[in-house]
Amino acid sequence: MHFLDVKTDYAFKRVFGSEGSRPVLLSFLNAILDYQGEQAIVDLSIVDPYQVPMLKGMKDTCVDVKAVLANGKHVIIEMQVLNVAGFEKRVLHNAAKEYATQLKKGDEYTLLNPVIALTFTDFVMFEGSDEYLSRFRLIERDRFIEYSDDVELIFVELPKFNVDQDTLDTTQDKWIYFVINAGSLEYIPDKLASDPRITEAFGMANEAAMSPEELGIQFKRHDFIILQRGSQALAERKGKEVGIELGKGIGIEMGKRIGNENGMLQGETLALQKLLTKRFGVLTPELVANLSSASVEQIEVWFDKAIEVAHLNDVFRQTECWAMILNSKSQQKRCKTQEPLFLP
Repeated sequence: MHFLDVKTDYAFKRVFGSEGSRPVLLSFLNAILDYQGEQAIVDLSIVDPYQVPMLKGMKDTCVDVKAVLANGKHVIIEMQVLNVAGFEKRVLHNAAKEYATQLKKGDEYTLLNPVIALTFTDFVMFEGSDEYLSRFRLIERDRFIEYSDDVELIFVELPKFNVDQDTLDTTQDKWIYFVINAGSLEYIPDKLASDPRITEAFGMANEAAMSPEELGIQFKRHDFIILQRGSQALAERKGKEVGIELGKGIGIEMGKRIGNENGMLQGETLALQKLLTKRFGVLTPELVANLSSASVEQIEVWFDKAIEVAHLNDVFRQTECWAMILNSKSQQKRCKTQEPLFLP
């Protein structure tokens, strides 16, 4: 079996924000928020349930899953893999917006329901602490008097979670282990299989249950994130080198911009290659080389076609001018006669 990498926002919403995810999300939130006994969540509704999105680019979602609990409390859940500029402010903005937009004109402030912003990060946010779970509320600075618990920010920093499979004990440990490791597992470990809700989550993350369209989007998103991480690291290194001549601040920003552009093109190309291989078999060296020469816009057109058509040649059949640009005489002839491209 092969499971989705739940750390990607697309897969995270599929598992925890689908129409049938309610029991899974109930167990997940009770474990992560440590709600037990009388505080346990007994019911919730998922707002804007997951549907297969028609992604035309790589725009990040702001909130992956949104739910309203039976007691009226709002929970917004986000999975963040890339440490982007302004991320901390975005979390606070989303929580404040969720709180403020509950009221319509003329409504009483007493109608406002509490909001929890639960954020999972695949990077370290708080360097001064080894704790992987942090909770923030409004309190008085010196005497720690609580002003209100109406807006609560909760962060789970995945790199700080160091519990291995053999020592998983609590349901919270098991759920966090699932989020971190599902994409690298080929079977459901016994420690996790003992929990029916986690087993159910594995079923939702099983690639075998996905359509070609869903798999294509997941490949695209997953590979984009991997390459973006690499480009971020490269961009900062290159930016610092350029910064010796141009100034540290300017150099880093230039490096990030160049790295992000290159990372996006590489990510889209690799995702298309994986989708084509999965649907149509091994690609010819000529085709792989030609894909590497295309633009982001052209790659996205082919990606959409690769999801829909039944044969490899149908992906490229109408691509008349591309082979000519590559100065390939054999391909130019096929273009003019509307013969399929990239035949063996």
